[in-house]
Amino acid sequence: MNWISDILRPRIKTLFSKIKEVPENLWTPCPKCSTLLYKKNIDEHMNVCSKCDFHMALDRQERFATLFDDKKFTEIEIPDVPADPLDFKDLKKYEARLKDARDETKEKDSASVAFGKIDGSDAVVFILDFAFMGGSMAAYVGEAMISAAKTAIKKKAPLIAITTSGGARMQEGIISLMQMARTTLAVNMVRDAKLPYIMILANPTFGGVSASFAMLGDVEIAEKGAIIGFAGRRVIEQAIKHKLPPEFQTAEYLMQQGDVDLVVHRHGLKSTLSNIIKILMGSK
Repeated sequence: MNWISDILRPRIKTLFSKIKEVPENLWTPCPKCSTLLYKKNIDEHMNVCSKCDFHMALDRQERFATLFDDKKFTEIEIPDVPADPLDFKDLKKYEARLKDARDETKEKDSASVAFGKIDGSDAVVFILDFAFMGGSMAAYVGEAMISAAKTAIKKKAPLIAITTSGGARMQEGIISLMQMARTTLAVNMVRDAKLPYIMILANPTFGGVSASFAMLGDVEIAEKGAIIGFAGRRVIEQAIKHKLPPEFQTAEYLMQQGDVDLVVHRHGLKSTLSNIIKILMGSK
């Protein structure tokens, strides 16, 4: 018997075959502190780093699941809009960019609306998801916000909006800017029905989104550490020729300036919303 070929080599092959069976995505680094985090632990902690408390991105389905009771909710159908109203093309046709984003996210566009219960209270939740073309605001987003408002009025429920967005979608030009007015109209529909409109600013929220419906909440909540503004830090510094403080545009800085009412850790967001809904809806 040859010890190397008959015993050692088979054992090495067995060892390497077991290593290959281990999934590659078991660990992921925190974007802020670079600590390697066990993927299962991240999921259990709502994508919050256990080392530095950085709030990582949550996709819309994960956000719905963290807010609604027993992770149960009904998604509201959004009316279709023209796919490429301006026949826009830069390095790539807009239709092709939309297809790529839809294939990658398995979602129709950057916004989704769902109805369910938050600690027993009815609620309609609108989400703008950065994962789809930077959460950009297009005609579909305006339709989604109006659908959310109509659903809230029909159900006599508060409307909660959560944003992660870079602003208006340049591929839809003036049409995307018109959604600033349409989303504001949707907020006014909810107010006219004397229902609460609660805003949650997540990381990041910028541009035409922050300049319209994102800053119109009856209660303005920001997730801990979220970056919120209109233009980016670099653009502002170049314009004013002055260095901005490190905390500029953070949720905590905006609260100090009176621009938001609360800064809430993601783990406490559902209970905070539950309390606010019960108070504003007059529940016992």
